Amino acid sequence: MSTVPFNVTTFAGEASDAVVKVLDSGWVTTGPQTAGFEQDFADHLGAAHVVAVASCTTALELCLRALDLPPGSPVLTPSLTFCGAINAILHAGHRPVLVDIDEDTLVPGPETVAAAAARVRPAAMVVQNQGGYPVDVPALAAAAGLDRTRVVEDAAHGPGAGRDGRHVGADSFAACFSFYATKNMPIGEGGAVATSDQDFADRIRAMRLHGMSKDSWRRYLPGGSWRYDVRTVGLKANMTDIQAAIGRAQLTVLPEWQRRRGELAARYDALLAGLPGLVLPQRGLDGVQHAWHLYQVRVPDRDAIIAELDAAGVSTSVHFIPANQMTAYREILGAEECGSVPVTDRVGEELLSLPLYPALSEDAQERVAAALAAALRARG
Repeated sequence: MSTVPFNVTTFAGEASDAVVKVLDSGWVTTGPQTAGFEQDFADHLGAAHVVAVASCTTALELCLRALDLPPGSPVLTPSLTFCGAINAILHAGHRPVLVDIDEDTLVPGPETVAAAAARVRPAAMVVQNQGGYPVDVPALAAAAGLDRTRVVEDAAHGPGAGRDGRHVGADSFAACFSFYATKNMPIGEGGAVATSDQDFADRIRAMRLHGMSKDSWRRYLPGGSWRYDVRTVGLKANMTDIQAAIGRAQLTVLPEWQRRRGELAARYDALLAGLPGLVLPQRGLDGVQHAWHLYQVRVPDRDAIIAELDAAGVSTSVHFIPANQMTAYREILGAEECGSVPVTDRVGEELLSLPLYPALSEDAQERVAAALAAALRARG
């Protein structure tokens, strides 16, 4: 039996030629293509500045380091998030404080943020656009009692999402994007920080290469100098020109891919409507443009249904195992903190991500829907 994969990574037709041109140029690490990608992505988002980095995880850590918070500062974060986002807080030297979610949107709301902020006095907050749902950053910042310059947006699922006609990242102080192989704009690996602040962009740009005042491209330009300074402690977290060339090609087809994702999400809505025990993603919110990175449903007996779908040749995934259920974080945070997110614990046992990507055919999508319908109807 053929399998419907959970994801198929697609590349623009120009991507291969773009990589060959970089290889032929003799310069493959951070250089002119990276600078070009940063400008192209900034133009796409409507953002003032973009800094390309190695991954979204390193983007989050760089932003948290660049905030210059006191060591051990409490940083609010949803527990329903990828482990890399929690690790970024810890690697930056701070303490995660878990925030529960709204079960309809799967992201924290003002009420859950305010409840978490009441337990501590947060120094900063990481917010996540779960599955491609764009969070209301001003409302969450206000609920946390934080200025927006203390909010780092995890926009790994965010390309294509927006509010009130503005892309996620367009007006952000710090929005972190992912170009991992499964993301809406895949490069394979890579990330970026979008920011409205010139000084913050300059700091991230230096910190992505150990804190050096000049990268190698600028040192070896005609008239450049080999001398550089290290003014702040940074990481090795730069993007290469090979990745950037792929990214520039992918940007040209991203709008069409986003249109297709929206079309497929609407078809899932129609194919799955009315199935017993199934909760579909929330729709119809004013001013909200969902990126549809994921099509997340909630089902009873989730693990058994995953096994039945797998037997039917349908691959699925779960986003995510809540952080408070992970052994390492339970040891670090303690039982009381890990018990502070009951909605996350309950909803986390029901979440199921169905195949969703631009190359998904309608026949394959109908096969996914039929297999899920059979599994649910078998449960009455």
